[in-house]
Amino acid sequence: MASLNSFNTRTRLTAGGMTVDVFSLAALERAGFSGVARLPYSLKILLENLLRKEDGRFVDAADIRALAGWDVTSKVQKEIAFAPARVLLQDFTGVPAVVDLAAMRDGMVRLGGNPAKVNPLQPVELVIDHSVQVDHYAERNAADLNAALEFGRNKERYTFLRWGQEAFHNFRVVPPDTGIVHQVNLEYLARVIFKEDADGTTVAYPDTLVGTDSHTTMVNGLGVVGWGVGGIEAEAAMLGQPISMLIPEVVGFRLVDRLPEGATATDLVLTITERLRKFGVVGKFVEFYGPGLESLTIADRATLGNMSPEYGATIAICPIDDMTLDYLRLTSRDEDHVQLVEAYAKEQGLFRVAGAPDPVYTSTLELNLSTIEPSLAGPKRPQDRVSLRQSKVRFHQALETMLAERKTKTAPATPKPGETAAVGAIPAAVSAVAELELTPGIDDLDHGSVVIAAITSCTNTSNPSVMIGAGLVARNAVLRGLTVKPWVKTSLAPGSLVVTEYLEAAGLLEYLAQLGFNVVGYGCTTCIGNSGPLPDHVSNVVKQQNLVVVSVLSGNRNFEGRIQSQVRANYLASPPLVVAYALAGKMQIDLTSEPIGHDPEGKPVYLKELWPAEREIQETMLRAVKSDMFRSRYSTVFDGDDRWRGLPVPVGELFAWDEESTYIRNPPFFEGLTLEPTPPTDIFNARALAVLGDSVTTDHISPAGSIPADSPAGKYLIE
Repeated sequence: MASLNSFNTRTRLTAGGMTVDVFSLAALERAGFSGVARLPYSLKILLENLLRKEDGRFVDAADIRALAGWDVTSKVQKEIAFAPARVLLQDFTGVPAVVDLAAMRDGMVRLGGNPAKVNPLQPVELVIDHSVQVDHYAERNAADLNAALEFGRNKERYTFLRWGQEAFHNFRVVPPDTGIVHQVNLEYLARVIFKEDADGTTVAYPDTLVGTDSHTTMVNGLGVVGWGVGGIEAEAAMLGQPISMLIPEVVGFRLVDRLPEGATATDLVLTITERLRKFGVVGKFVEFYGPGLESLTIADRATLGNMSPEYGATIAICPIDDMTLDYLRLTSRDEDHVQLVEAYAKEQGLFRVAGAPDPVYTSTLELNLSTIEPSLAGPKRPQDRVSLRQSKVRFHQALETMLAERKTKTAPATPKPGETAAVGAIPAAVSAVAELELTPGIDDLDHGSVVIAAITSCTNTSNPSVMIGAGLVARNAVLRGLTVKPWVKTSLAPGSLVVTEYLEAAGLLEYLAQLGFNVVGYGCTTCIGNSGPLPDHVSNVVKQQNLVVVSVLSGNRNFEGRIQSQVRANYLASPPLVVAYALAGKMQIDLTSEPIGHDPEGKPVYLKELWPAEREIQETMLRAVKSDMFRSRYSTVFDGDDRWRGLPVPVGELFAWDEESTYIRNPPFFEGLTLEPTPPTDIFNARALAVLGDSVTTDHISPAGSIPADSPAGKYLIE
C-alpha cells in the first residue's frame, strides 16, 4: 500500500544512473520539525520507516509527529510500528518458520484456495550454519569429513529447505558449508539502502531487518538497523505484519583516539561489554559516535555490533560514512548501488561527517580507545573481562571458587544423632587418579588445562585484521619450533569462504594447519556448542580426575556447559590469543611475562616475540584481501556443493509430509481453519512454564550444544 504521505515528504533523488523516490527527512524538517536533524541516526531510520509506511492503520500522522518532535531525554513512552525491509533466518530457528509457511499452504487448500499465494511478503534469506560440528580436527580434510557427517545427520531438514527454496517466492537459502549467517549478511546480503519497485516507480529506503538469531546486530556495524527476534515475530514480519515497539532510549557511546599497538577489536568489544553491562542498556539502542570511529574499520564496528546482546542493547549501531562506502567496494557491491548509498545517506542526513554537530542522546558515555589492553572474558560470562596481564591470577581465583562450589555440592551429609561418619573413605576423584593409566604426552593435563582452542564465530572471523594476526602468530610460532600441547583440540571455522582464500593468499593457512588449526567447516561450530567430543584419551582423564578444564575461543558467549559439556571454564579471546593459549596449553601462565614455550634449543620464547606489529598486519591485509575474492565466492552463493545439489528434492506447491518423521512434522495449528477467525476466549488455570532469577540467558532456558547421555537430561530422554 502506498504511503498516505500526509507531510508531503516524497521526493526524487538521482544517483548511480537511476532516479528513485525517497521519503525526505529534510522535507519533514522544513515542514516545521526542527529537531529532526539532531535525532540519533537510529531514530532517523525509524522515522523514515513511519513516513514510508503511513497507512492510517498501523501508522498514522500522530505517530510521525511524535517521533519527529521526540525529546530523546524524556522518559515518556510512545508505541510505534516498525516494518523491517527483510527477514534473516538461520537453520535452527528458521526451519520452524518455514514449516509454518508450508502448513499454511495446506490450510489454504483445505479452504479451497490457491496454495501458491502463500509466500513471504518481505524478502527472506536463510543461511544454514548452525549444524556443522567439529568431529574431525587437525586433519587436512577435516572440513570435508565434518560436512559429510553434517549432511548425514541433517538430510531431512536440508531436503525440506531445498523444497522451500524452489516452492516459495521471496525466499532464498544459502546452503551449508558456505559461511556464518551474520558474516554472509555483512559481506553480501546487506543492501544498506534498499530499492523496491512499486506502482511503476522505484522507492529507495534504509535497509532494515529482523533475524531469528540474537547476533543479527552484527550488521549494525554497516549502518543497518536490525536485531534478533523470536520465531513468531519473524513469521509476522515475513507476512507483512509490522513490529510494535516503544520509541527506545538511545545511549550515545563516544569513542576518542585510536587503539594502541597490540590491542584488537576483540579487546575493545570485551571492554565495552563490561562497561555497558554495568551502565545498563537492556531494551535500549546504543549508538557509537565521535572521532574514534575514524580509525575503526567496518569489520571492527561489526564486532562491536555483534556482541550487542551480550551487553544487553537492542542494537549497537554506527552511522554510514566513507568507511562504509570503502567496505561496500571491497566486498564487490555494484558501483551504481554504492553511489546510491552515498547519495541517499547524505540527502537524508544519515552520513557521518567529521566535525558535524553530535546528535542528542538520552545519555552518553565516553571511552578513550588508547586505554584498551589485550583481554579475555570468562570463565562463565562475556561481561567478566580479564586483562591478559591479570589472567593467571584471576583464573586461580576462579578455579578456587569452582572447586569450592563442587566441594559444597558433593559434601557428605552431616551424620544424624546416633550415626557415625564413614572413616577413611577415599574421594572418587583421588581413587580414579590412582587407577588411571595416562596416555603418553598428556600426563601434564590438569586443572586449568586448555583442551579446546577454537578460532570460530562471526564475531571475529569476519575481521581480516585479527584473522591475519592469528596467522602471523602461528607463522612465527612454527618458525621458532613451537607446537600445540597434545591435549588441545584445535579448530578453524571461518565465517565465509573468503577468509580461507585470503589466508591462503597471505601464505598463512599452512602455518595455522601446522599447529592443528585446519579448517573444520564454515559455520558456527564451537561458538554455539558444536565443538564435538573431546578426544577419548583427554575426555577420560577429565572425567576420572574430575578436572576443571578450559576452552579459549574467539566467540561471543561462554556460559558454563555451552561450549562443551566437560569444559567448565570458557574464555572469549581474539584469534591471536586463541593460538597463543593453544601453544601454552594452560591458563596458569602470564603470557605478558612468562615464556609461552621453548624452542628446539631450549631457549624461552615469549608471546611478545610472536606477536606481529600492526604495520605488518595492515601490509599483509592490503596484499592478500582482494575485492575479486568476494565477487567470485558470492557469485554462486545460493548454488551449494555437490551434496546440496544432489539432495532428492520434492516438487510441487505442497510439501509431502512424512508421518514417520521425528523432525519435520505438519503442525496442527492450521487444522480446522475457517475463513472467519474464531473469537478469542478467556484462559483458565494457566501455569508458568518457568520462574527465573537474575542473569538468566537463553542457554539456561534452552541449552546449546549436545546433551551427554549419562546426564540427568540425557537419561530422561533415553528412558
